[in-house]
Amino acid sequence: MSRRAKMVLDKEFRIAPVDKRIYGSFIEHLGRAVYEGIYQPGHPAADKDGFRQDVVQLVKELDVPIIRYPGGNFVSNFYWEDSVGPVANRPHRLELAWRSLEKNEVGLNEFSNWAKQVNSEVMMAVNLGTRGISDACNLLEYCNHPSGTKYSDMRVSHGVKDPHNIKVWCLGNEMDGPWQIGHKTMEEYGRLAEETAKAMRLIDPSIELVSCGSSNRDMPTFPDWEAVTLSHTYDHVDYISMHQYYGNRDNDSNDYLAQSDDMDDFIRTIISTCDYVKAKKRSKKVMNLSFDEWNVWFHSNAADDDITENHPWQVAPPMLEDIYNFEDALLVGLMLITLIKHADRVKMACLAQLVNVIAPIMTDAAGGAWKQTIFYPFMHASKYGRGEALLPVMNSTKHATAKHDEITDIESVAVFHEEADEVTIFAVNRNLEEDVELQSDVRSFEGYRILEHIVLENEDLKAVNGLGMEKVAPVNADDRSKLDGGVITSVLKKASWNVIRLGK
Repeated sequence: MSRRAKMVLDKEFRIAPVDKRIYGSFIEHLGRAVYEGIYQPGHPAADKDGFRQDVVQLVKELDVPIIRYPGGNFVSNFYWEDSVGPVANRPHRLELAWRSLEKNEVGLNEFSNWAKQVNSEVMMAVNLGTRGISDACNLLEYCNHPSGTKYSDMRVSHGVKDPHNIKVWCLGNEMDGPWQIGHKTMEEYGRLAEETAKAMRLIDPSIELVSCGSSNRDMPTFPDWEAVTLSHTYDHVDYISMHQYYGNRDNDSNDYLAQSDDMDDFIRTIISTCDYVKAKKRSKKVMNLSFDEWNVWFHSNAADDDITENHPWQVAPPMLEDIYNFEDALLVGLMLITLIKHADRVKMACLAQLVNVIAPIMTDAAGGAWKQTIFYPFMHASKYGRGEALLPVMNSTKHATAKHDEITDIESVAVFHEEADEVTIFAVNRNLEEDVELQSDVRSFEGYRILEHIVLENEDLKAVNGLGMEKVAPVNADDRSKLDGGVITSVLKKASWNVIRLGK
C-alpha cells in the first residue's frame, strides 16, 4: 500500500481530560426543533406532557450532557416571562429572528423537565439584544433562587418548587453579527456583558458564564472582537464562545474535507487572543472556550430564505432542515477529532442543533424519527471519547486540494479511559481515492487487545438516510486491524470514519 500514516500514542503524553460537555448540543425555538421535534402532543409516541418518546430515546443514545437553550438568534428578542405560567395565558409573539409565530406552548419549565428526561443539563442564554442586566438577573433568580423573593416565588407558584439550578449561562448570542437583533459594537457588548456578569454573580456565585465570541472566523471584526470584549469581561466570565458552520458549496468533496483544518486554525487563533488578554491583564486565569455552535449547514439555505422573506409568521415552518449525506458525516467526524485535540482549552461544545434543524435526528410529523448520517460519528465520540485526550505524534502521507494546499490523508486522535482500561482511536481517511495503512504504536498500553474496529463508509459520498431507509450506518470491520508487538496495523479505506477500540 503506497499511502501510509504512523501514530505514536503513549499514556504519559496527555493533552487534558476531555470535559464530557464537549458532546453537548442545542435546541432553539426555530423551525421544527421544538414543535414537531421534541414536542408533539397527540403523536402516538408522545407522553402525557406532549414530548415524543421516540426522540427521547435517540437523544439518550447520543448521551448529550448539556443542551443550549432557547437560542441562538431567537434569544435576542426572547421575553422569558411569556414562556412560564399557565399555558393558556401565554401570549403569542412575532418571533423576529426567524420571522415565525411563537406560541410559547413549550417554555422554560417544560424544557427543563424534558432535559431531565434525556439526562442533560441546560445551558441557558440570556437576551442582551432587546433587553439587559435586570432581565438577566430576574431570569436567574427565577431559575436558581430557592424561594422567598419575587421571581423565585413566581416559579414556585408555577408549580416548580425546587430551583432548576442551571449552572451555565450564555451572555447573549452572536452580538457581533449585524443580523442580530440588538447587535452591539465591541465596546458596547464588552461593557454590557461585564456588568451583566457582575450582577448575575451576586445572585448566584456558583454559575459559569460564557462571553460572546465571534460568530465565525470570517467576521470582519475577528479577532479584534475577542481582544476588545475580553478586555472587559476577562475577570468575570469562564468561557468565550465560538461558532462555525461549514458547507460544500463548490461541490468539491476533496477540498470540503480540508475544512476541519480551518476549524483547528480558528481555535488556535482564539487561544492566542485569550492568552494575549491574559498577558495584558497580568492575570493567572486561563480563559477556556465554549464552541457552542458547530456543524455542517448549507443544504437548506435557499429554501430558508424563501420562507422568511415570502411566507413569514408561520408556526414552526420547516427551516434549516439540511439532509446530510455521507461526506457530511466524514467532516463532522473530522470536526470532533479537532475538538478532542483541543481538550485542554475547549471545555464545552454544542452540535447545532439536535432535532430537525441542522440536526442528527429527524422526525416525521405523521410517523417516526430517524438518524441522519452525522448521528453516528457524534454518537461514537460521545460514547467512547470520555477520558483523557492523548497527544498523537503523527506522520501521514498527503494529497493536494483546491484551496488548502496539501493536507494529510489521515486525521486522528485517541482517548484513554483509565478507569475502564480502554483506549479509543478515532481516525478519518480523507483521501477520496486511496486506502491508507495506519500504524499505531501503542507499546505503553501493555496487555491491551483490540476490542473492535467500527467503520462508517459508503461508495457514494452523496448517500443519505431517511425514514426507514438507512444507507449510511456503522459496521464492524475487525479484520482490518491487527495488533502485533505493541503496534496496530490498520487498513483505513478511502473516505472512511474509523473507531478502533482497545481494552484489557
